[in-house]
Amino acid sequence: MHRIGYVLPEGFQIMALSTQAVFEIANFATGQPFYALETYAVGGSVRSSTGISLQARPLTARSTADTWLVAGGVLPLSKPMAPELPSLLGKVAARARRVAGLCTGAFPLAEAGLLDGRRATTHWYWAEALQERYPLVHVDADRIYIADGSVWTSAGMTAELDLALALVESDLGPKLARSVAHRLVMHQRRAGGQSQHSEMLKLAPKSDRIQQALNHARKNLAQPLSVEELAEAASLSPRQFSRVFTAETGQSPAKAVEGLRLEAARLMIESSQHPMEVVARETGFRDRRHMREAFMRGFGRPPQAVRREAGTRR
Repeated sequence: MHRIGYVLPEGFQIMALSTQAVFEIANFATGQPFYALETYAVGGSVRSSTGISLQARPLTARSTADTWLVAGGVLPLSKPMAPELPSLLGKVAARARRVAGLCTGAFPLAEAGLLDGRRATTHWYWAEALQERYPLVHVDADRIYIADGSVWTSAGMTAELDLALALVESDLGPKLARSVAHRLVMHQRRAGGQSQHSEMLKLAPKSDRIQQALNHARKNLAQPLSVEELAEAASLSPRQFSRVFTAETGQSPAKAVEGLRLEAARLMIESSQHPMEVVARETGFRDRRHMREAFMRGFGRPPQAVRREAGTRR
């Protein structure tokens, strides 16, 4: 049995506890209690940022777990952490297989020195503050989660679920992790290299019709995706579709589709070793040269540079 210990600092963000559902469903999927969950806090009793009080186990230097998950707070710099927390984290982490900071849980890990010399991420809003306060940490502000050896960190809120699913995949394999994601009604299990900033969120259409067209585009990026096809998906005429799409998203359909293709191509390049020709074909670019031109417009660097950078981060 793998023991998962949650460390809850005073004022912790309640969303961190939602990740317990991932391990709970993993137990159902395996048909046995593979994970045992326990919550800890300095002193035992702890309150969340919303005022909910919990009675947890007291965190001591002798506390043990296979994996420690450290929750964060909504305002990590305004509420000082318990002075003994960093020392305790350092001691319990030394005996654990791995430790993870959920969202701004990266701050207590950094204070304990557990992120020194390592790559880490956190909620994009707090990434700059994390880097400034802890200069020995290599902060990557545009990743949903990062595993650097035995130390994991995640971006905010829902990215915590992605990290928890990745832990399950590491323990029990990708097939079971997909089963857990399906049972949780998650659209997909996102890879850690994925950006915190989604093109779909950036476009943020106001109507269901334009959202349907974008969903159709994202699922069919390898196809030409003409305005006529997207208009049909939105149940609008091509002329009306182009006008409404631009009004709601601030972009033309062609520009939006290119953004979706760039996002998909970058993720594929960073997380696989597929040849550039395959990446271009699978994400809807005419050829490798066309994809390179789009990368230079969108990211200011070619696909090969993106792959090299991803290689150095692994």
